[in-house]
Amino acid sequence: MKIFHLSDLHIGKQFYSYNLKDNQQAILSQIVELAKEYQPEVILICGDIFDRTVPSGEAYTIFDTFLQELSEIKPQIPILMIGGNHDNAQRLNYASSFLEKHQIYISVMPPTQSEEYLKKIILQDAYGEVNFYLLPFLKPGYVRNLFEEGIITDYQSAVQEILDRENIDYNKRNVLLSHQFYTNQGQKPQICDSEQSIITVGGLDNIDVSVVEKFDYVALGHIHGAQMVKYPYIRYCGAPLKYSVSEEYHKKSITMVTLEDKKEAIKIDMLPLQPIQEVRQERGLLKEIIGHVTKENCHDFISITLTDEKEPYRPKEQLEEVYDFILELKIDNTRTRSLMEGREEIGFALHPMEAFRTFYEEMQGQTMGEEEEALIKELLEQCGGEEV
Repeated sequence: MKIFHLSDLHIGKQFYSYNLKDNQQAILSQIVELAKEYQPEVILICGDIFDRTVPSGEAYTIFDTFLQELSEIKPQIPILMIGGNHDNAQRLNYASSFLEKHQIYISVMPPTQSEEYLKKIILQDAYGEVNFYLLPFLKPGYVRNLFEEGIITDYQSAVQEILDRENIDYNKRNVLLSHQFYTNQGQKPQICDSEQSIITVGGLDNIDVSVVEKFDYVALGHIHGAQMVKYPYIRYCGAPLKYSVSEEYHKKSITMVTLEDKKEAIKIDMLPLQPIQEVRQERGLLKEIIGHVTKENCHDFISITLTDEKEPYRPKEQLEEVYDFILELKIDNTRTRSLMEGREEIGFALHPMEAFRTFYEEMQGQTMGEEEEALIKELLEQCGGEEV
């Protein structure tokens, strides 16, 4: 069975202040063309289909067009989707019964009632049945009431108990779709700036891969860089577009999995995707960076760090004359490094109240009033339990 593994489309996402509509439409169109060429037996979309819980009308239209174009491929390709942490369960689930008539299957919430179980889709190939288990993004609180008190203590126990509850026959070929943060004995997957917000303090959302390693393939979403977790068959396919500057060197692709007989190892191929605009970083003197511009790269999304010791004349305006999509402009020289070091020293040396006063004055351009002082004092006393 040939499988297309996708995730983290983040349709509707803004890249800094820029609309990614054209880029996302282009990538989704490439996916459709590759599906026509390679004819997968199933397409998996493993969460974060939209970037916001309340997607725009434009985002809905882009996704609707994508599904329609996929559904027109003959023979028809089943599409299996799960909700991610960015998705709104109710909105994503809209018209799911109608979509199933067109072999588009959606699961947006884990079981929450005793009579509910994971959505299971059974497909056939030359070797027999393949069972697909759809496990959307979950938090421990979503499923705690299904079990005795004290059983669900964290994300790992939640996923473990939900899977155990299914009584899966691991003698058969089984594929899991999941959108969580999986680790290998505490070793985390490589993450990007666009994913920093998903990491919880203390690793509370970590789930060890031992929970899912009995599956024949584990199709993961949540992490934007394509990579395996411990085993080649437990894999994040990554986002199809670069959503942060830190993804500059990522090679975006579709993960194509070929699943044969139970006894055979899976085969994994990466089908490259080419964006309209690349994401790049430039660092150096203003003159050097302007000299690097070409007809091919002037439309890239670009992050610029200037190292000139003497501040150039109107650098932003000069750069905007040659680069169309500047994400950010930073200065890194002796003066700025000295200022940053000074701020760090102030932060450590000042009493908390003084640090808040300094921060307030820098941000607001005026001193704190009596009302603000009283509010900050109350908050500090609540946090520290001592007078300030």
